[in-house]
Amino acid sequence: MNLRRVVVTGLGALTPIGNTKDEYWEGLISGKSGAAPITYFDTEKFKTKFACELKNFIATDFLDRKEARKMDRFAQYAIVASDEAIADAKLNLDEIDKLRVGVIWGAGIGGLETFQQEVLNFAQGDGTPRFNPFFIPKMIADIAPGNISIKHGFMGPNYTTVSACASSANAMIDALNTIRLGYCDVVVTGGSEAAVTIAGMGGFNAMHALSTRNDSPETASRPFDATRDGFVLGEGAGALILEDYEYAKARGAKIYAEVLGGGLSSDAYHMTAPHPEGIGVIAVMKNCLANAGVGPEEVDAINTHGTSTPLGDVAELKAISEVFGDHAKNININSTKSMTGHLLGAAGAIEAIASILSIEHGMVPPTINHTTVDENIDSELNLTLNKAQKKDIKVAMSNTFGFGGHNACVLFKKID
Repeated sequence: MNLRRVVVTGLGALTPIGNTKDEYWEGLISGKSGAAPITYFDTEKFKTKFACELKNFIATDFLDRKEARKMDRFAQYAIVASDEAIADAKLNLDEIDKLRVGVIWGAGIGGLETFQQEVLNFAQGDGTPRFNPFFIPKMIADIAPGNISIKHGFMGPNYTTVSACASSANAMIDALNTIRLGYCDVVVTGGSEAAVTIAGMGGFNAMHALSTRNDSPETASRPFDATRDGFVLGEGAGALILEDYEYAKARGAKIYAEVLGGGLSSDAYHMTAPHPEGIGVIAVMKNCLANAGVGPEEVDAINTHGTSTPLGDVAELKAISEVFGDHAKNININSTKSMTGHLLGAAGAIEAIASILSIEHGMVPPTINHTTVDENIDSELNLTLNKAQKKDIKVAMSNTFGFGGHNACVLFKKID
């Protein structure tokens, strides 16, 4: 069977370091930290008092006030990022066959703030279940792609992938295969998350997953550093327009990169901890390379999952050394979570965008906040520490892993 080639023609980003793809890229290259004290609620009694919130985002700047009220923040973010990507791709919505356009979106949690508020309202009431009629449609994770398709009339496959922090990477791989197999010509894909809430922060604190560096939020996300103490929670969305190569070429679209392949695996080990030997991570990268038909020596850059957790960072880098052997020291390895924090279900999408823009600009964003060498990490690896590095990138890999042992890996290539 001849599989169709798939390319990226549009990008949209709504992140803690920039509210458009261009602002996001500028933030990445300049080594900007998105972490700051939380403004959404009183954190006095919380162990962690900071996060990577969006800055200067007002939903009604983009959405009708009535419509915005019907959406949880994660769905608002999805609409804004996907609108930017659609505009960036210059899709002619009056001429395109909308039966051949799908929306496949990732969200690890969905409308957590909506769920939290409705339960709090009920608990403070007289016991009568007076719930908002929009409670369920605002909360469910699949409403984000539903809203995107309703807004634009896209009638192809439409659903949400949920695999914790790997959710949007899973969505991109599904989108890739949907086009490869000829079911769609275009798919809007990516992911969004809005978990900087009382429940989100409290829950992750209870797991001891978050950094508690309250005296210096901007330096708290420090992947690969010996003093790392947990991840920093982020929020936002990333959107990509994937198209059949011949379809994109025929309409004269700008092509950012080709999506060469995707890999999936499971750690099958623990609810939250990575396998100490990185067995699942080794498998997912090997699966991705095989799916793409690419040799390890062809990869120039890897945007790691790199969450700034004591166990996860070491396990991932050991897996990279195992898969890439001597070539690993030639690869620019980085973690953009050092700047954006961890966007959970949206992480794969915004990090894929970082990889694609790295290919376009010939520049690898830094891993910021590194001050202390971790003796458990191979010193020969180039972790792109503290400063962006110029590099001609032909092939870039993006890794994303989720609680439950879900591993996803996507490979992008500079278009020939």
